[in-house]
Amino acid sequence: MQLPTPLFAGRLLRRYKRFLADVELADGTIVTAHTPNTGSMMQCAVPGFEVLLSAKDDPKRKLKFTLELIRVNGYWVDTHTQRSNRIVEEALRQGAISEFRDYHVSREYCFGASRIDFYLEKGEERVLLEVKNVTLCDDAVARFPDAVTKRGQKHLQELKMAVQQGWRGVIFYLVQRGEATSFSPADEIDGEYGRLLREVVSAGVEAVAYRTLTSDTENRVAMRIPVILD
Repeated sequence: MQLPTPLFAGRLLRRYKRFLADVELADGTIVTAHTPNTGSMMQCAVPGFEVLLSAKDDPKRKLKFTLELIRVNGYWVDTHTQRSNRIVEEALRQGAISEFRDYHVSREYCFGASRIDFYLEKGEERVLLEVKNVTLCDDAVARFPDAVTKRGQKHLQELKMAVQQGWRGVIFYLVQRGEATSFSPADEIDGEYGRLLREVVSAGVEAVAYRTLTSDTENRVAMRIPVILD
C-alpha cells in the first residue's frame, strides 16, 4: 500500500492524551500531530525517535498533521492502526497471503457481539478473519497486545464460537517490526489474552502472523513468521 505523500520528517518530543503527539520538524518548527493508535505504543512513542508525518489542509480537521511512521531499531514502524486492515485487504485481493489466495473478500462481518474485520469465502468454505496490528517486539519476538485489551479477548471468543459452528476462524497478526522473526502473546501485559489465545487455538482457531515491509513510501505484507504459544 502506498503511503500518503509528501511525508515530513521530524523528531518525536512526546505522545500524550493517547491521540496527540508533539513533533519537532526538520526546520525546528514544533507541531502537534494526530496519533491514530489507541494502544500504548510501547517501544515506539519514545521521545527523540525519528518520525514521518503527513499533512492535510482541511478546515474541518483540528490538526493538520498525522503521525504515520516511527523509526525503531533502524526500521520504519507503521503505528497507524486505521491503515492495518487496508494493508491486509490489499494483500488478500492481490493473492499475497498464500493461505487465502483466490478467496472472495468482504470487509466487516457481524458475528455474535462483534464485527469481525473480514469475511472470506471459497466454494463452501466460510472464513472469519480478525486483524491485529503488532508494534511491540522483544528480542526479535513480536508481541501482542501492548496494553490490556478486553475487545481483543472478545474477538478471540467470537472466533472460537465460529469454529464450533463450522466456520474457519483466523486471528491475523500484522507484525510491523522489521526485526521480528516470530510472534508470541505478551503474557506479561495481558495474561488473560494469552490464555484465551492458547485456548481458542486448541479449539481450532488459526493464529497467523505476517511481517510487513515498510519504507517511507509504502507498507506491504511481506512474509509469514511462526506463531509460538509454548
